[in-house]
Amino acid sequence: MQRVQTRNTLQIADRTHICSAILDCVFFQIRISFHDFLSAGHLIASHHTFNFSWIIYHNQITEILKVGIASMSDEVLEAHSSVTDTDMNTNVENKSVPSIRATIASTRKALVLSTNSVHELLVCPVCTSSMYPPIHQCPNGHTLCSNCKVRVQNRCPTCRHELGNIRCLALEKVAESLELPCRYNGLGCHDILPYYSNLKHEQNCRFRPYNCPYAGSECSVTGDIPTLVAHLKDDHKVDTHDGCTFNHRYVKSNPQEVENATWMLTVFNCFGRQFCLHFEAFLSGMAPVYMAFLRFLGDEDEANKFSYSLEVGGNGRKLTWQGTPRSIRDSHRKVRDSQDGLIIQRNLALYFSGGDRQELKVRVTGRIWKLQ
Repeated sequence: MQRVQTRNTLQIADRTHICSAILDCVFFQIRISFHDFLSAGHLIASHHTFNFSWIIYHNQITEILKVGIASMSDEVLEAHSSVTDTDMNTNVENKSVPSIRATIASTRKALVLSTNSVHELLVCPVCTSSMYPPIHQCPNGHTLCSNCKVRVQNRCPTCRHELGNIRCLALEKVAESLELPCRYNGLGCHDILPYYSNLKHEQNCRFRPYNCPYAGSECSVTGDIPTLVAHLKDDHKVDTHDGCTFNHRYVKSNPQEVENATWMLTVFNCFGRQFCLHFEAFLSGMAPVYMAFLRFLGDEDEANKFSYSLEVGGNGRKLTWQGTPRSIRDSHRKVRDSQDGLIIQRNLALYFSGGDRQELKVRVTGRIWKLQ
């Protein structure tokens, strides 16, 4: 028993020394690259400023990683200290495998905690967003992002010292070695990416929240589809209907006055998914037009599995449109500007209305179907 514990202790000590040696090598290589960068004249800053900021971030990151290494070592010792020679010879499969699994889980947890702590150094103290190059710092080592540097009028928000044009290359270099989970991991994304790739990924992550599709006003609400459907019903008072066909009548008492206006008519529950029908009046150049189109509450790849048709007519004439619903990832203005829908010129709309053309009466019918 004593012999096994001694061997485990030595293994842990060796692992700690190895981790420390690797850490020293990493810092050495980063420091060499920084000095090469300075020597090439890419940074207008003194070596004294560089050495000062390097000491700050070297110490902070070293302490963070030491905590991670210590946690790993403690877990390894705890997991293996109870294993005897007899256990190792006769019960390896029964006891070693659970111990190894527990060790792996604990090690992963320690590494995640260490990475998260390092990531905290990369959060801008002004806007609380992740910082990306160029990362600026004051002579006292306080950092902030390039966008906030303009907002604070070149004064450090922490110590009020003048910022100047000093870049924090130490922190930028450390960020290159980080791998972080997507910020939408709570919504289902399990990707882990390099720090500098994370921003682009999150901008296009399929698990990112959707913007409210209501077109009558600028709404800042975001969420998943069930949240947005409830929001549309409760806050925007939008009608919802079950079914894949629709028949809606639009009436305007003074059709001569066409100003930019947007209406969302209805949300339809069809094939277990949700669609919203828009009807808009706007000026296309100098000509007033009306436009109807359908949007899909979901991503584009799902929207492409459906098709829809729209029809408007009167006085023995009709106008039809068939297309693919647009994802609400595209704003209603983007869809409108692309004219991807049923376009009705005002004169034609008045002709469909019949009578003395003093009142606009347009009936829009349509259906949605699923592609095979």
